[in-house]
Amino acid sequence: MVARVSTTLTPTRVPSPARTAPRRRTRVLALPEARWALASTVAFMAALVLDLGGLPWWAYGPLYAVAYVTGGWEPALEGLRALRDRTLDVDLLMIVAALGAAAIGQVRDGALLIVIFATSGALEALATARTADSVRGLLDLAPSMATRLTENGEEPVPTSELAVGDVLLIRPGERIGADGRVLEGASEADQATITGEPLPVTKGPGDEVFAGTLNGTGVLRVRVGRDPADSVIARIVTLVEEASRTKAPTQLFIEKVEQRYALGIVIATLAVFGVPLIFGADLTDALLRAMTFMIVASPCAVVLATMPPLLSAIANAGRHGVLVKSAVAMERLGEVDAVALDKTGTLTEGTPEVSAVRPLPGSGLTPDALLALAAAAEHPSEHPLGRAVVRAARERGLRIADARDFAAVPGRGVTAVVGGRVIGVGRAGDPVTESVDPGPSPDADPGADATAVVDGPRADAPRAAVPGTEDGDTVVLVTGDGVPLGTLALTDRLRPQAPATTAALTALTGTAPVLLTGDNARAAARVAEATGLVDVRADLLPEGKVDAVRELRDAGRKVLFVGDGVNDAPALAAAHSGIAMGRAGSDLALETADAVVVRDELATVPSVVRLSRAARRLVVQNLVIAGTFITGLVLWDLLGHLPLPLGVAGHEGSTVLVGLNGLRLLRETAWRQGTRG
Repeated sequence: MVARVSTTLTPTRVPSPARTAPRRRTRVLALPEARWALASTVAFMAALVLDLGGLPWWAYGPLYAVAYVTGGWEPALEGLRALRDRTLDVDLLMIVAALGAAAIGQVRDGALLIVIFATSGALEALATARTADSVRGLLDLAPSMATRLTENGEEPVPTSELAVGDVLLIRPGERIGADGRVLEGASEADQATITGEPLPVTKGPGDEVFAGTLNGTGVLRVRVGRDPADSVIARIVTLVEEASRTKAPTQLFIEKVEQRYALGIVIATLAVFGVPLIFGADLTDALLRAMTFMIVASPCAVVLATMPPLLSAIANAGRHGVLVKSAVAMERLGEVDAVALDKTGTLTEGTPEVSAVRPLPGSGLTPDALLALAAAAEHPSEHPLGRAVVRAARERGLRIADARDFAAVPGRGVTAVVGGRVIGVGRAGDPVTESVDPGPSPDADPGADATAVVDGPRADAPRAAVPGTEDGDTVVLVTGDGVPLGTLALTDRLRPQAPATTAALTALTGTAPVLLTGDNARAAARVAEATGLVDVRADLLPEGKVDAVRELRDAGRKVLFVGDGVNDAPALAAAHSGIAMGRAGSDLALETADAVVVRDELATVPSVVRLSRAARRLVVQNLVIAGTFITGLVLWDLLGHLPLPLGVAGHEGSTVLVGLNGLRLLRETAWRQGTRG
């Protein structure tokens, strides 16, 4: 039996809007780093074909030179600037190594080294640009203009000029211009971008609204409660930018090692060249030995010791619907020892569906007949609950009758004339706070009850008594000519793989995942019960999720956060590693996350973590192999006489060996082992 969980308790009526930030995409070739890397690669490939084809040097030599210049001038310039600031850049060291290789006749190897570094720089620039695109797109959610009410009427003003206390007029379909509270009016707001709630939320006097969220079909007057620069959506942008600028401890450690390694190689190369000259060695022999040392001590094997396992794991994960964005991201996934999960759209599918149809005793209707009436009334509606009712009727093969005189009241429900009867579908009361009876109360006035449900609440109107419901379901009452006919229960279905996934993540990390959601506490508790989770934190705004992630991080845990919405982006950025659900995921979440589950197959989350751990084990193996070869060749060159061809063969041989070892993770068995744990 599939577990079912609550969406919200608000069957409102609003057109389905786009819930994500406008898409902005920097074109790859708009980046100068990408253009230079492409030019270098094309020149190298052309030269390689001519070189291997046996053509004379003058045919392919200039092309190798083009590869050197186009791919190497920028890292060389940056390296020289760093050198001017008394910092030795490894990129500069690789440029020197490439030139050294060319000086002793290994032009091809040097050109390949240039191409690798140019491509790496282009990919880094692209990732940075795409993150900036997402943040700018998020800012576009907040409107640039708002309608301010004054003593003289209405005036359009830039939202940046709004002040706390201003009163705004929000018309149907407009985005709300500032955080504040409703003074007058009734409507609903789609605030999935902020709280992650899957359905629009009813708004009335006293309710809080957020900048960038979309107003529904009603008119609201809102008093500004925060400066626009301090709105929730502005804070989301700030949190993402701050987290993106923060360097992980591993990265800082690598930077320190990079400096020492580069300095050590330079000093050692100069020593290998200079010391023999002091003792009378031949200049050519000393230069040859130094260049051989530069080649065998170069970190190519170390780089390839790390990259093939991680890139192979990325390719394997991609074949199974998980897009991991970089080798660094893949490595970090294997380090996590705690998991935090979003609810709506992550553990649940985020789409309401009819879970129960209950005709009232005496209505004379079967469940199918009740559902058909409700679907006929809801057919013109654009609201998610209305679409769910219509979809359920169609799945049962029911005939949906024509309706006329359709009307929707924001936050209350719909009415339509179906078969000569006025059919109403609207909120049946709050099932999570109200005990309900199994049938109509003999003391209740059915007509007054239906009017309260469909046309709006009255202070003196008793609630309609409806059949019992499970806690957390969204319940709507169906009426005919003002008389209650029955109820429909709608739920946000738990993903079938959710319980197994949480169990697998618990086994991987040793502790059960934490559930972090902006939805209500009762709905969150039902998801937790169905998935075996204990630590549940509900009603969280984006910064609340970030605080929870930071709390785990401050306790020494390396946190994996899994989410899908714009409201999840700050937590994705703050976590040690982040995975976004891809089908309904917002642009910002997809760009901020380290990995994306393209087909929303939740079970792939623990699988990709296991694959990452396998890749990290292979990285360690490869580093041992590469270190052994480099150490052996360097000692041979220093203590004996290492022939240049043998040094190149040993260097390239170790590179090939570690590369092939890393490619083992391309096999299908590597993923199957990850799914079995």
